[in-house]
Amino acid sequence: MRWYLTGVVVSGFGTTAMWLVSGVWVKSLTGSDSLAALAAFALWAPVLLGPLLGPLADRVRRRPLLVVLDLAMACLLPLLLWVESADRVWLLFAVLVLYGTQGAVHDAAEQALVSSVVDGRRLGTFNGLRMTANESMKLIAPLAAAGLFAAYGGGTVALLDAASFAVAAAVFALMPVREARPARAAPRSWWGETAEGVRLLRGSRVLRPLVATGAFTMLLAGVNGAAIYAVVDRGLGQSPAYAGVLYAVQGVGSVLAGLVTGPLLRRIPERTLAAAGLALFAVAMGVRGALPYEATALAASAVIGLGMPWVLVAVMTAVQREAPAEAVGRVAASANTLVMAPNALAIAAGAGLLAVTDVRVLLPLLAAAGLVGSCTLLLTTEPAGARRTGTYPRR
Repeated sequence: MRWYLTGVVVSGFGTTAMWLVSGVWVKSLTGSDSLAALAAFALWAPVLLGPLLGPLADRVRRRPLLVVLDLAMACLLPLLLWVESADRVWLLFAVLVLYGTQGAVHDAAEQALVSSVVDGRRLGTFNGLRMTANESMKLIAPLAAAGLFAAYGGGTVALLDAASFAVAAAVFALMPVREARPARAAPRSWWGETAEGVRLLRGSRVLRPLVATGAFTMLLAGVNGAAIYAVVDRGLGQSPAYAGVLYAVQGVGSVLAGLVTGPLLRRIPERTLAAAGLALFAVAMGVRGALPYEATALAASAVIGLGMPWVLVAVMTAVQREAPAEAVGRVAASANTLVMAPNALAIAAGAGLLAVTDVRVLLPLLAAAGLVGSCTLLLTTEPAGARRTGTYPRR
């Protein structure tokens, strides 16, 4: 666990730094807000291909795959030193797409590896600590990245990220894990394995409602994210830069969420944790929109950071416990796509809704919808054999 979390922290630092700088880099070279926004989309878009990428994590041993993926990015990122003018921005976009593709496969391989080597009773604790490690880097890396970019340019940040991938590869290579080669059944096409991952997810009475709740939560989160500047401007009367303060406070809430997730999942089922997380997120979103006070906005941001990760960790843990051992990568990648895809659509929809609806009305309405979704999940019939302690049968 210590080795794995070290790798997560190191690679998470570099990834967060690159995520922040990519848009700023494009903006500084081209002056285009649209192209700067597309930089973030280039990183995110390969998640949509998750079901097609997931089978790779089930065909080979997962730890060597993590090492190879990290080394590949360590070798690829230095190419960005060549991006010094607007006519070379295409290379940055190409690398970002490959970056996102690597991330989709890497995430599926991580979940599959964790499910095979971590005791089922400790999965909740493990995933919570992973969340804390990732969110902690989001509090530190943006400041370091912004400083490096201002002083030395984007190429330096790319080299920092490459170094973080190289260190992560070494950490994963040294991780003391005994991993058998994945058992292969009768030969199947890549498309057949992809379809099986989706079918297993759709056929699970445990995973289906949880993934649907995760997707709905991220749909609300997308609109909430699009509304953040309206809250800051129209509600709080602050400059746009104040959004960074709200995001930082939200990050603190997410760190806390990761620390308490493990103890909670030892006492309650994943669906109860997900329902509670969605309810907290919804209430905080509505309060932040309806009550234009700085103290209220800060407190609500912390609660948003606390509630939303509970939903995501509950989905991740349930996938690791419920998916067949030979198909965890496929199921995890499909679940990740279904959960994350609504977020991008909601950001665009939120921008349109804010043009015709007051944020003080929109966010409370979405909060009400979130509370309905939370109650719906709680009222969904528990699958036979599920234990009320939060630990479902592993297989």
